[in-house]
Amino acid sequence: MLRRVINSILFLPLALCIKSTSAQPSETKNYIDAVLKEKPNNLFVSYREIEKIILNNQELKSLQKLVTSANFNLSSQIAQRYPSLDFQANGLPKYVAGKNYSNKSPTLKTSQFSANPSINIKWDLIDPLRGSEIKIAKLNYNIAKNNYEIKKKDLIQEARMRYHKYQKSYQDIQNKKFTLDLSITSLNNAKAKLDAGIGTKFEVLEAETQLSRDKQSLNEKKIEYEINKLSLKEILNIKGNFNTNNQQNLMGFWNHRLNKNINEGLDKNLSLKNSLLQKSIKKNQANSFLSQNKPNIYISNTFSSAFTKGDSLSEIIDSEESGSNYTNTISLNFAWSIFNGGQNKKSYKSKIADAEAQEYSYKNLKNILTTNINKAYLNLKLNEGKIISSLKEIESSKESVRLARLRYDVGISTLKDVLIRQSELSNAKSKKINALYNYNLNLDELERLTFLEISKNCESNNNNKVKDLDSICNIPR
Repeated sequence: MLRRVINSILFLPLALCIKSTSAQPSETKNYIDAVLKEKPNNLFVSYREIEKIILNNQELKSLQKLVTSANFNLSSQIAQRYPSLDFQANGLPKYVAGKNYSNKSPTLKTSQFSANPSINIKWDLIDPLRGSEIKIAKLNYNIAKNNYEIKKKDLIQEARMRYHKYQKSYQDIQNKKFTLDLSITSLNNAKAKLDAGIGTKFEVLEAETQLSRDKQSLNEKKIEYEINKLSLKEILNIKGNFNTNNQQNLMGFWNHRLNKNINEGLDKNLSLKNSLLQKSIKKNQANSFLSQNKPNIYISNTFSSAFTKGDSLSEIIDSEESGSNYTNTISLNFAWSIFNGGQNKKSYKSKIADAEAQEYSYKNLKNILTTNINKAYLNLKLNEGKIISSLKEIESSKESVRLARLRYDVGISTLKDVLIRQSELSNAKSKKINALYNYNLNLDELERLTFLEISKNCESNNNNKVKDLDSICNIPR
């Protein structure tokens, strides 16, 4: 009896601290639970449908408009190959009235309506700048299309990453709920032993402390889950709630060798192609500066006419008088800017230097992509091993928890040992969740970098991996 009183006095401050730590505003807790229980609408987001849903992204729509703009610009430049037609009318109609007075001659009057329409046709036979401008517009159009595809693939990868993260946070909640149930069981056992007189108040306080930690950790995971949900909705441009598969699985297998990954990735990478296109643009811009010193030859045809009614500079105005005339002029024209102080030559050298700089940028990007593919491939293999290791660790930890609880029940172990084993089991489950998450991210990254497809079936030479018990091929999906 005396021991219980002493224990109560000694651990009273600790108990108060635990209660204050575990206390949480009911408003916040209720809000979290209400958000998690929000009913989804009919929209179901699956991993495979992300590629279609991502087309609603606002940033992607903006780039699509830039592609349209580049296409119209290309059509505008191509139109330079065709003749141009201009219509002009000076006064349509024009009325002139006036008098011409002289003391030595009769006064002359003017009262006349007139119209002077003209049509001019121009056709550039040789335009040194036209070819370069069309090529530049075509290259810019290809760059715009590639930028759209690059952004689309980046957004798909980012959306899939958020999808995996959303699934991971749900699994984290389930893991924390499992750990919380274990802590509740441990607390009940500690209280039962204390009531039976074979336990201590300290063990109850330890169990209450662990339970408080687990509750706080669970609430943190719930908030993280909701944040990841909002992040996924934002990139997919989803209004309202949605439904998805919360089960975390392997998204597939990567059966491509490293050399194939690198070769395919470098050959199909759109950023590398854009770098080459930028280099071509610089060279065409350089050529356009030299072309400015070349002659421009064009044909022009000008048809002009005049129609009048009334008199001009006449003593007596005849309002019924009318007349007309026309002229048609066809000419071959020649223009040549021979010298402008070397300005075009210097501009040419400037663009050539830009093209050479783009070549070094291309090589640097190629090295970066090779490194990224290597890293993603090696990390995939690393996470394969982590998944297999975590599964074994989970089985071992489950048995450790069972044995620790049995030893505690018969009085040959302490509750501290049980709580440690619980924590080890929770950590083992977290390792599996993280390993699956990182493995799926590596799959998406390799697919993005190499343009190769993720396989649904696990394959290898002679099926060695399939026969191996410690193979990713044997992980349940």
